[in-house]
Amino acid sequence: MKKVIDKLAWLYIRDGKLLSARSKDKKLFYIPGGKREKGESDEEALIREIKEEISVDLIPNSIKYAETFTAQADGKNSDIIVKLTCYFADFQGSLSPDAEIEEIDFIAYHNKSLCSAGSIKIMDWLNSQNLIQ
Repeated sequence: MKKVIDKLAWLYIRDGKLLSARSKDKKLFYIPGGKREKGESDEEALIREIKEEISVDLIPNSIKYAETFTAQADGKNSDIIVKLTCYFADFQGSLSPDAEIEEIDFIAYHNKSLCSAGSIKIMDWLNSQNLIQ
């Protein structure tokens, strides 16, 4: 039986590229976000995780569900998959890596190989929706 890592992800697109983050000691970029803490709603968890990782405040009434994806979890055994529930949202503040994040970048679709399997699935979907190029 497969183990599922349940995560939330923030989709932020600028100039046809997707905001992505790379943790310290990791090679691949992924979509910013993280896991819910006990009792948190998706919105509360996403706001907290993005503040911790990227130093910005998501605007609660702008948070909109996008889509949910599953993929092989980066750096884990093949029996572990990640489920990414994705949201669009506006924010206030300046994007800046924080906590375990070493680098943030806007990744173009043609550079998707720099990203985790889950991020690639999301980028394929965004490209099919003509949201990134």
